[in-house]
Amino acid sequence: MTSNSTPARRFKFGVQASKAATQKEWTELARTAESNGFDTLTMPDHFTDQLAPVPALMAAASATKNLRIGALVWDNDYKHPVVLAKELATLDLLSDGRLEIGIGAGWMATDYVQSGIQYDRPGVRIDRFLEGLEIIKRAMLGEKFSFSGQHYTITDYVATPLPVQRPCPPILIGGGGKRVLKLAADLADIVGINPSLKDGVVNAETISEMSAEAVTEKVDLVKKTAALRMSQVELNIRTFLVSICDSAKEAIEGTANMFKVAPELVANSPFALMGPPAKIAEDLLARRDRWGFSYIIVGGEDVENFAPVIKILAGK
Repeated sequence: MTSNSTPARRFKFGVQASKAATQKEWTELARTAESNGFDTLTMPDHFTDQLAPVPALMAAASATKNLRIGALVWDNDYKHPVVLAKELATLDLLSDGRLEIGIGAGWMATDYVQSGIQYDRPGVRIDRFLEGLEIIKRAMLGEKFSFSGQHYTITDYVATPLPVQRPCPPILIGGGGKRVLKLAADLADIVGINPSLKDGVVNAETISEMSAEAVTEKVDLVKKTAALRMSQVELNIRTFLVSICDSAKEAIEGTANMFKVAPELVANSPFALMGPPAKIAEDLLARRDRWGFSYIIVGGEDVENFAPVIKILAGK
């Protein structure tokens, strides 16, 4: 049971991967993730050293039977929503309904600088993202529609193909700031709790927002905003600091020294999973009870090391 007395969701585990040197390496990663009990393979959407998400995710889906696929997350600014909607629907169709639509307003400033895409202030990017999300959701219905917004204009458009998951594959929105968290609570099937990335970079302030206290504020805001809808919302967290090892104390202190923060911040942060598999499983159970986190994503480098944790928590 979670702290708000609603039945606890079964754990779901994802792996966030980004690149491989060959087709064989990439598809073996996907198969290994599936065989180790992971539910989902997700990818970032940046212009850095990574595979392009759409073809890579389709390759991962084709190499597996049940592994779900998605981005964490697609940047609304990088593709027109009509184009992205068509690609997403195609992914869902060709994967037999295994797509999750993780989408956001964009944050990594270097992507915009290097590509020449206009890096507007957060409010403008969020407004544009909201319009894009509405267009994507309406396109998934396959009915003729028009849309007139500040950023996009759609005229008498009928989208094809249709997704297998109707009316739309699950929407994942991750947020660190109040506005996006509220929007996620209102609009998303899966709400990701993130540090704030308003400056477009990861820095010392990002680490401070990974504290248990900061996370509590964010989750409370989501629960208050979602209100009666909260039972339908899945809470997600991408754990950035993972170390499966014999000594949790050594891993925690080493990470704390690296980031120049108190060991207690690392030990209590839901963004960190450190120690032997049994301890990590206990921590995840406690965090699900405290905050409601049931959908946990780790990095591709942990696809094998994390498998014992999944095995412990299977069916829970």
